Amino acid sequence: MKVVVVGGGVVGLSSAYELASAGCEVTLLESGRCGAGASHGNAAKVALAESTPVPGPGVLLQGIRWMLRPDSPLSIKPSLAPGYLKFLLRMALHCNAQDFAAGLDVHLRLGEDANALFDDYQRQGIDFEMHARGVLLAFETTARFEEHSQTLTAFASAGHAAEELHGDDLLESEPALSDRIRHGIYFPADRQIEPDSLTRGLLAKLGDLGVRVREGVAVRSFVHSGDTVTAIVTTDAEVIATDAVVVAAGVPTGALLAELGARLPIYSGKGYSIDYAPAPIELRTSLTLEDTRVAVTPLNGMLRLAGTMEFGSRDDEVNDIRVEAIRKAARQSFRDWGDEPPGERTPWAGSRPMTPDGLPVIGSLGTAKNAYVNSGHSMLGLTLAPASAKVLTDIMLDRKSNLSPDLLARISPQRF
Repeated sequence: MKVVVVGGGVVGLSSAYELASAGCEVTLLESGRCGAGASHGNAAKVALAESTPVPGPGVLLQGIRWMLRPDSPLSIKPSLAPGYLKFLLRMALHCNAQDFAAGLDVHLRLGEDANALFDDYQRQGIDFEMHARGVLLAFETTARFEEHSQTLTAFASAGHAAEELHGDDLLESEPALSDRIRHGIYFPADRQIEPDSLTRGLLAKLGDLGVRVREGVAVRSFVHSGDTVTAIVTTDAEVIATDAVVVAAGVPTGALLAELGARLPIYSGKGYSIDYAPAPIELRTSLTLEDTRVAVTPLNGMLRLAGTMEFGSRDDEVNDIRVEAIRKAARQSFRDWGDEPPGERTPWAGSRPMTPDGLPVIGSLGTAKNAYVNSGHSMLGLTLAPASAKVLTDIMLDRKSNLSPDLLARISPQRF
């Protein structure tokens, strides 16, 4: 089978790897540089402990309250664009306890083998930086801690048992924390992955498997014969014949799918990250500062801070106010951080593909019998990429999936 994968982020690269490993002849198209978008600036974590979907009880209401705060962790930019308004309305309908619990269940089941799959990547010769330090969710307020604790039963049922820490026990576990942090929940299974190293490793493996990777090349149009895509015309006028096409292009996925007759609600959720090299402090584990929604990930020779969710942005420009909010969270949460620690690199901003129910979109489009999608992973692209690629490959090659028909239906594009 000849397959064209559109998109060179971690989801697209993983999809190409699985398809090539299964014997497909794969061409991958990336309009920019592989791994340079959201895959580059993410929180650098296999975030099993943070698999909660973005839509949750009170999320949009909190976002509306925060609209006048330019430094808030969640921002909703006002717009009268009909598609955007419909997206927000759909998301509002999913901001309830029942859908939140159902979405968490989907993420936990889809990501249950994430660590094993990344271990398998390394056994197959894919070289990348990975650590197994776990993650500590750190809370300033008792209210936020108690709110999050309500999800622990679901995590435990999925095999992710957590340890609750308070007071001196918390500071003994992570001495770098300031006295502002009063509660913690430690998940020992979470991993840390330097995303650029993963991109490089996957690209090298794709080369070994004979995958043709074309960077700086986008899709101009799709060629159809009846209900089948027979070729893709690129922006440099190349015509690539294909038996199947996979769209895994992050936020631009929605516009590309519209060209295939499918209108899926995939919109941007902009995030930020700041790298420090060398790291200003030493940490025993990775953390998430839950009250400010800032992830803190130690890697080889550096420390990454990542945070904020900004709906409605149409570019990846860096907002200095939001960057300063991330810095402030670190200053207040770590006792030896200092006012302006050395080693700060240029802050990054990028757009993550969001869906109104917070779940990824994986499967056949239906509008063209050989067109597929693998996108909409929100902040879990790195965590869910290997599993999503396996699910998609099973669907495309008509192999028996490890996922139940119910779960496949809940991530299918047909649900929209």
